[in-house]
Amino acid sequence: MIILLLNFIGKHQGVQKRLLDVNPRTFHISCGCHSLNLALCDMAKSCIKARNFFAYVQKIYTLFSSSIHRWDILRGYVKGLTLKTLSATGWESHIESVKAIRNQAPELRDALIEIANDSNDDIVMMEAKGLCHNALENFEFLISLCIWYTILDNINRVSKILQREDMNIEDAIARVNELIVFFEKLREDGFESFMNEAKEL
Repeated sequence: MIILLLNFIGKHQGVQKRLLDVNPRTFHISCGCHSLNLALCDMAKSCIKARNFFAYVQKIYTLFSSSIHRWDILRGYVKGLTLKTLSATGWESHIESVKAIRNQAPELRDALIEIANDSNDDIVMMEAKGLCHNALENFEFLISLCIWYTILDNINRVSKILQREDMNIEDAIARVNELIVFFEKLREDGFESFMNEAKEL
């Protein structure tokens, strides 16, 4: 029996259909990384608070990136990780964006305050003040930042391991099971640590 691993899941047309026409005994096995990516997308889209959180993350990036002058102000305050835009399909961009904000929240806030105080453009000034108030000075945003950073970081680590050339099925199952245990533990006793982390921020 021939087993063919495919990323093409279209049963009615496309590569999978053509291969099934040639050999009906071939079958599809979903890519683990792609499945994790889809689970993250669905998880974030199903929760209005998550959608709001990622909208603010994108707005922060957009405010700075839409002007060379504002990007220079950002670089004056933020010396480490740079902000990234969010990709609709690649969730690795989400971890990079959230990580940059999580690890440099006070510096980003200071950059936004400078833009709000010095901008001649009323819309930019109000947007910078709004992002300060509704995101980087807002406890709900800060706790979301801590939660999503932890979730995305753990999933991203497993995803990278699953993509290695030397990965075998037993290892992959073990890694996914570890991720499930991590989420179960996080659900039970993770919130208090997130509260403390957000208070520090």
